[in-house]
Amino acid sequence: MSTAILTGPPVPGSSLDADLRSLGFHVEVASGPHETSELLAAVPAGQRVAVVDPRFVGHLHALRLALTDPRFPAAAAPGALTAQPEARPALARALEAAATGTAAGGAPGTVVEGLADTLAEALDADGVAVHRPGLGTLVAAVPADPEARHQARAAVEAVDEEAVRLRSAVKAHDGFFTTFFISPYSRYIARWCARRGLTPNQVTTASLLTALIAAGCAATGERGGYVAAGVLLLVSFVLDCTDGQLARYSLQYSTMGAWLDATFDRAKEYAFYAGLALGAARNGDEVWALALGAMVLMTCRHVVDFSFNEANAGGTATATALSNKLDGVGWTVWARRMIILPIGERWAMIAVLTAVTSPRTVFWALIVGCAFGACYTTAGRLLRSLRRRAPRTEAAARALAALADSGPLAELQARLLRGRSGAVGPVPAAALGAALMIAGALYLPFGDVRLIAVAVLYVMAAGLAVSRPLTGPLDWLVPPLFRAAEYVTVLVLAAKADAAQALPAAFGLVAAVAYHHYDTVYRIRGGTGAPPAWLVRTVGGHEGRTLVVAVIAALSANRGNDFTSALTALAVAVALVVLVESVRFWVSSGAPAVHDEGETA
Repeated sequence: MSTAILTGPPVPGSSLDADLRSLGFHVEVASGPHETSELLAAVPAGQRVAVVDPRFVGHLHALRLALTDPRFPAAAAPGALTAQPEARPALARALEAAATGTAAGGAPGTVVEGLADTLAEALDADGVAVHRPGLGTLVAAVPADPEARHQARAAVEAVDEEAVRLRSAVKAHDGFFTTFFISPYSRYIARWCARRGLTPNQVTTASLLTALIAAGCAATGERGGYVAAGVLLLVSFVLDCTDGQLARYSLQYSTMGAWLDATFDRAKEYAFYAGLALGAARNGDEVWALALGAMVLMTCRHVVDFSFNEANAGGTATATALSNKLDGVGWTVWARRMIILPIGERWAMIAVLTAVTSPRTVFWALIVGCAFGACYTTAGRLLRSLRRRAPRTEAAARALAALADSGPLAELQARLLRGRSGAVGPVPAAALGAALMIAGALYLPFGDVRLIAVAVLYVMAAGLAVSRPLTGPLDWLVPPLFRAAEYVTVLVLAAKADAAQALPAAFGLVAAVAYHHYDTVYRIRGGTGAPPAWLVRTVGGHEGRTLVVAVIAALSANRGNDFTSALTALAVAVALVVLVESVRFWVSSGAPAVHDEGETA
């Protein structure tokens, strides 16, 4: 249980004590900084501690936002401060200073007005970032006299706290379909879940199971199955929105929730692709190549988003004049959000087309729509990058290096070239290597040993691309170029292999590798950095896996079934290694307590 320390006796008639207890706090009362320090020392080191001014007047949800959010080591609102275990030492130092009169400006042992606010300022000065949540119309105040207290209570009564809480449960920036067709009622589902003790993780799991059932319905290949699949996919998306709204409504953020929400969206979408492909195959229509193509395009597009965002972390990107003008016209904001086909619009399109058309139509619509969205967003980011003047931060360069997913072969090449890479920049090297690899896979006959030589050249180009820090204005293109080279090579070789199951095996391999790449993104987003080096080396890095697939193809000339078996074995091996390490990390104490806010496009 967490402990809340009131810095003086409660005000008569105040509900503060009951409010704190309803939020899960054990309440203690101190008479000043010295006794507050003693009470703090008595609380077990692994527990959260809050310091609250007894004169506090405000909404219960204002206290909840300030004192119970697990994502921040310290947080504060007027009259209230909380510190998690990692911020407790700084809080103890601030209290010690207050108790001796050096920080509070009063005599030791006296009641200090505004102690919680003073401690928050002291934590900031000590290097502990104190989160101050935006309260909007919610009230959080420390009135100094009865008249001010009466006014604060009137302000509390004038605001519908529940309405504010429901509004804040919905993401501020979401897609058109989600904003107008899902969130108006899913927020009430989230409240219903909260009042019955359901957790976001349970809702996330229900969303996954619903999507898997939808994929199973699609796999029947029957019109009734397709209709049921479309309906269930929309239900799954409603639950997918509900889990995040439930987390924000009740502040139930967790490490496990971060992992589940970050990965289940991809698992649901790719499982549905597989279900559609299986259903089409039952009717004699082989669309595995289209299913894999849609997955490759979507993943590469997300890597562009992730790389650009990480490259600009800690700095600012200058938007084009046209973009600034469009932002001032309300309808263009929604239009631009829709045309990039975000997850809400995408899932709605998939669901409707599944119910009324064929899997082949679904995949072609996905490929065309996602290709247009990718071109639109990438063009805008290129313009912003070319106009960028701020230098790239070291953290951004490290994040791009992690997203590049370079294995031991590229690392060795990079070490040999470090300091001698000449005038060839990372982007030209990566683009040349990717173009050579994809062209070799496309134009050389399946099983041609010359593809191994092309793969070796790709390895050399990959090493050259990462032989110096990725600090250039366009260096965020390096990871998506590597993703395209690896994924498209697997797709093309599987399509050219003379084996019925080669494409499903390739689908499994790309899905396993894509999971590894998404896992890398969410680790970086959570502030824990890249996956361990041993993991990247064990799964070979992008260049190592591409070389292995090229060797497998050469050894499987005229034996397509051998290629399928080897590709399946590689997919299973990669999946086992990355999944075991991912589960270990996300359930560990070092994982970030964040809730994914959804894909960026």
